[in-house]
Amino acid sequence: MTLPQGFATDSASALPLYVLDRTQLAGWLAQQPAALAAWAQAQRFDAAPGSVLLLPGSEGLAGAVLGVGDREDAYAYAHAPFALPAGSRWQAQGLGDAEQALLQLGWGLGSYRFSRYRKPQRAAAELVATPPAAVTDLVQACLRVRDWVNTPTEDMGPEQLEAAAREIAAEHGAQIEVITGQALLQRNFPTIHAVGRASHRAPRLIELHWGDAAHPHLVLVGKGVCFDTGGLDLKPADGMRHMKKDMGGAAHALALAGLVMARQLPVRLTLLIPAVENAVGPDAFRPGEVITTRTGLTVEVDNTDAEGRLVLCDALAYASESKPALILDFATLTGAARIALGPDLPALFANDDAVAQAWIDAGDRTRDPVWRMPLWRPYLRYLTSHVADLANAGSRMAGAVTAALYLERFVPAGQAWAHLDVYAWNDSDRPGRPAGGEALALRSAWAMLEARFGG
Repeated sequence: MTLPQGFATDSASALPLYVLDRTQLAGWLAQQPAALAAWAQAQRFDAAPGSVLLLPGSEGLAGAVLGVGDREDAYAYAHAPFALPAGSRWQAQGLGDAEQALLQLGWGLGSYRFSRYRKPQRAAAELVATPPAAVTDLVQACLRVRDWVNTPTEDMGPEQLEAAAREIAAEHGAQIEVITGQALLQRNFPTIHAVGRASHRAPRLIELHWGDAAHPHLVLVGKGVCFDTGGLDLKPADGMRHMKKDMGGAAHALALAGLVMARQLPVRLTLLIPAVENAVGPDAFRPGEVITTRTGLTVEVDNTDAEGRLVLCDALAYASESKPALILDFATLTGAARIALGPDLPALFANDDAVAQAWIDAGDRTRDPVWRMPLWRPYLRYLTSHVADLANAGSRMAGAVTAALYLERFVPAGQAWAHLDVYAWNDSDRPGRPAGGEALALRSAWAMLEARFGG
């Protein structure tokens, strides 16, 4: 098995690493030589979360203490790879299996730097460990999201997103079909085609199938808008700057599908990614157009920058036709969700209380939270159209809620469904969370699915 970045197997030059929180420090120091306790005191080291104390020895560095906070949070350990000296090698001391796994998960996440276009400015410290497959698969899924979201659209357009899906499908023996360009109209996916038709890169629906037909059917859907100019309702420059990340929902869904297959979750999996570029051109869809969607509902285009819900509505309608046990969709859908909850807390909407609570509980366990928002149906009035069944946007009021309500119109009553409005991005560098693409609520989504379907 290939080790994730940040890990090593050769312990010859490894130094001891002690992982302590504030409550444990005094007891640990009492067992150490007086000189070491004096050294810690001179450094004013109190094992605060995110801290490191390097321990001196007769031949230089003799070890280190890693200060942590919430010991059940993988990110409590994620500062280590870049807080410890570059290229150094460490072996954790005195941890149980559960905490070893969390340390390894945090170390894997914390070792990441996006390196496609330049080498990292410094090497990460390495942990001597062989993470179990469950940890390695989870790290890989999270880092895939980061890599895909960080990649500029020139190298991560609809066709490259398709290539990534094909690579994962081949890895796990999944079946894949891609409906491209004019074929979307022939196969009745009009809104996906409308949003993507102006780009020189053809829009497409990526469809992956895996698993035993006897198992419960799980459908994952991800918004794959590989770049969003806003269309004819053009975004300003600062609003367009990071729109390579508008396929963050697709990145989450694809990475989660890879995790489901790698962990052999007993489900029949379908993955649907409508992949488009919302471009400006002679064939761009226009404000005021009316599109007849897959379900037959007509939609007036109030704003071409509300394109994510358009590509998702046909995909959700298609997902619902097979009456699966559960549909989950992921989308970088609204700025309103970020205004309400900030960048770190994805907004969860669900038409099933049990599904919502299971995801919330999984978020608490994994420290990868979601926050439930209401499907407040009286706000459907904000999507009123005078010429069609509904509009794709309208009032600025309750923008995250109205976007979710729009999607819900394409999910039949009784079909279990949850929608995650996710930012998929870190605006600035934090320990373990470098600026750029981020997997949010991916670990809790997996924990929820594992608890629901894992047996």
